[in-house]
Amino acid sequence: MRRKIIRSALIAFGLLIAVLAAYVIYVFADYHRFEDRLVLTPEGEASAGLETDTVYRAVSYNVGFGAYSADYSFFMDGGTESRARSAQAVNDNITGAVTTAVSYKPDLLMLQEVDINGTRSHHVNEYQLASSLLSDFNYTHTFAQNYDSPYLFWPLLEPHGANQSGLAFFSRFPISEAVRRSLPIEESVMKLVDLDRCYSVQRIPTQNGKELVVYHLHLSAYTSDGTIAEEQLKMLFEDMQAEYDKGNYILGGGDFNKDLLGNSAERFGFEDAETYTWAQPIPDSLIPSAFSIIGPYDESNPVPSCRNADKPYGSDTFVVTVDGFIVSDNIEVKESKVIDTQFAYSDHNPVLLDFALSD
Repeated sequence: MRRKIIRSALIAFGLLIAVLAAYVIYVFADYHRFEDRLVLTPEGEASAGLETDTVYRAVSYNVGFGAYSADYSFFMDGGTESRARSAQAVNDNITGAVTTAVSYKPDLLMLQEVDINGTRSHHVNEYQLASSLLSDFNYTHTFAQNYDSPYLFWPLLEPHGANQSGLAFFSRFPISEAVRRSLPIEESVMKLVDLDRCYSVQRIPTQNGKELVVYHLHLSAYTSDGTIAEEQLKMLFEDMQAEYDKGNYILGGGDFNKDLLGNSAERFGFEDAETYTWAQPIPDSLIPSAFSIIGPYDESNPVPSCRNADKPYGSDTFVVTVDGFIVSDNIEVKESKVIDTQFAYSDHNPVLLDFALSD
């Protein structure tokens, strides 16, 4: 009898090892990166002309794949949830986020973490939903995919699953060309669950014969290999500098995953910042002289752009500003601010930039 029990246990253990081995083989076999310089096809029929000495508005919003209502916490940040609570919750959050953003009448709208097919977002095509919500505003739009993960079988009771996600860009001006650029990423096993980081480049002709080159980005935080974050910035700035040297206007926007204020914990009155080290300042030495980082901040009414999702949002939640913009010195910044949504639809607040192209 005892031998039978031991034999059964060994068989069960062997089967478990075989299943785990098969899963590991599947994950590594399924892993791939998108090719660099993928051409993106703009959709829509924007017709507005882009002029100098005219004030325009850009809005950037990480919509968090439609999961992060204010009371949501995420398992990868130390919270408890791994998926949006329902397809209806995804629809409600994406609709709320897009409706909020468009109410500010942006000429350029940048949305990050937009799922097109994901277990975590109940297979709602959020790019299609956002495009539908914006269909009356005459935007031309592009989509750059930066996430196509194998099935992540964790947490066991509600796996995060397989997910496809990316960057959605909307413009009131015609886009002559658009391309997806692949960023450096970690080479460790973390690459299997992290995003296939990228930025998209949209070329918009101006009426003075130059181009506004818009970089839509979602960069890595300072993870186990901090050099990757800096390599991404170096690549981005080299690309921007080359376009600036051609006489073009350069505007970047999105989720930097960096502390754009340099001391967000101090500015927002958070005393236990040592626990949260993923958002570090951008070293000044990496920023070319012709460019400025715009981290929106109002001293009279300080509003952060991001909350840590280790627990539902509250007064003791760690907050930081990681969303913002990069501008070249031939662009005049008129105003920048964080739009305070109280994190109703995402773990991010949208950020806004009013700017003008210098003649």
